[in-house]
Amino acid sequence: MGSRSNNGSGRTRVGRYELGRTLGEGTFAKVKFARNVETGDNVAIKILDKEKVMKHKMIGQIKREISTMKLIRHPNVIRMHEVMASKSKIYIVLEFVTGGELFDKIASKGRLKEDEARKYFQHLINAVDYCHSRGVFHRDLKPENLLLDANGVLKVSDFGLSALPQQVREDGLLHTTCGTPNYVAPEVINNKGYDGAKADLWSCGVILFVLMAGYLPFEESNLVALYKKIHKAEFTCPPWFSSNAEKLIERILDPNP
Repeated sequence: MGSRSNNGSGRTRVGRYELGRTLGEGTFAKVKFARNVETGDNVAIKILDKEKVMKHKMIGQIKREISTMKLIRHPNVIRMHEVMASKSKIYIVLEFVTGGELFDKIASKGRLKEDEARKYFQHLINAVDYCHSRGVFHRDLKPENLLLDANGVLKVSDFGLSALPQQVREDGLLHTTCGTPNYVAPEVINNKGYDGAKADLWSCGVILFVLMAGYLPFEESNLVALYKKIHKAEFTCPPWFSSNAEKLIERILDPNP
């Protein structure tokens, strides 16, 4: 169990980790940079607020997600090192990668050449395939969740932890509309239940398009118009896509799952 304490330096410690700057913040959690004081290794710690988690009846869910994450060991998925808890918080200790988000790269340098896009897409599909084979769906695959390590290896973050709160109903389908609208599969928006694996794959198709085009396939200022486009899979590949890439993307972005 992790106890929070202030050591002499005025820094907060959780177990053997010294907490540093905040890397990101969400509804249920914030992520902080931290250092393992015994080994000097850098990690990222996802800090969940127990009270919020209880209020949303997510404790069982988080326990399930964590036990699943412990089974996942893949070079293209962020590793979970350990989990600790205090009275008010749950601490999930994750691998820290230094290369930033894949999309900062596109934002600063523009679209990728096909060879480079192919490399990252293969990393992404390897990760997704591995996790699906273990019954884990991401359900919020988007650029912000794709990180690069120092060697340019793509790592999917938040696998299995992004699907909070996630409910699989009796029909075996997922029923939470989640994800970033531009990356979400039509069947997720439909709200009739969907197959987590197929929905993840649609998002991968959108990601591949963005890597090679430098912009989104479905973009509208209003949500209703955006959803209409996604439903019909109304998009056009730019002229620089090779015919193979175009064929692949058209097969992935098929509105019928």
